Amino acid sequence: MRTLERLRALPEQPPMVVVDNGSADGTVDSVRRLHGWVRLVSLPNDVGAVARTIGIRLLSTPYVAFCDDDTWWDPGALTVAADALDACPGLAVVTGRILVEPGAREDPIDVELRESPVEGPAWLPGPALASFLAGASVVRRDAYLSTGGFEPRLWLGGEEELLAADLAAAGWELCYLPSAVVHHEPSRQRDPRLRRRVGLRNTLWFTWLRRPVPAALRRTAVVLRGAPRDRTTVLAGLDALRGLGWVLGSRRVLPAYAERRFLAVEQQQATSTARRYVG
Repeated sequence: MRTLERLRALPEQPPMVVVDNGSADGTVDSVRRLHGWVRLVSLPNDVGAVARTIGIRLLSTPYVAFCDDDTWWDPGALTVAADALDACPGLAVVTGRILVEPGAREDPIDVELRESPVEGPAWLPGPALASFLAGASVVRRDAYLSTGGFEPRLWLGGEEELLAADLAAAGWELCYLPSAVVHHEPSRQRDPRLRRRVGLRNTLWFTWLRRPVPAALRRTAVVLRGAPRDRTTVLAGLDALRGLGWVLGSRRVLPAYAERRFLAVEQQQATSTARRYVG
């Protein structure tokens, strides 16, 4: 409810779609009662990131800003992002600067985004990225839908990499735009072990869905070496193995120009603390 109050006050007054992911805590009734100005979709089940695709299909604007229940955009940030997308027809995703609340502290991931080693065209308004953070990004609607959106099997957690890779393979660019500011007040209603289990599984799936074998082997070793050696990591590995048939059947190795983006961030990923699943 607090997030919607903040979004309602934005000077851009964007049309808003709220997709409720099968909640059972009265959220739907509260949104209807207190925020009748939004278009509400109440899903019977939690479909994870696919909820974003459901929402984006209901909008007709050229750009769509994603916003999780614990994030909100700064006044003027959506204008900054839309202006950048207007000026750069080949740009599909803009990821904003993330400030962690309370205290408006810069998220550690901002440093990595700002210092991204990915090489991009000179016309980009900010550093080129290999992937993005969905809850802090504005996307070009047509580009998003042309790839099919988020993969349903990934549910939620690291689901952005696969979509980013497919956008890159289709010739689209992604960038970090620090002048578009988004706030994040991490919810305490999260299960960190489940988040790690799904995130590890999704990273392994993406790696073998799109990366060449040598790169996939390297990345798999780095991911497993950096994860805690406990039951959650074992379960994540088993989950990944259960999907092996689907992964091999859906495998499409990235073209060289798209693969270079992920090669560029390998060292950064290997040493990152902001990107590691340790919950």
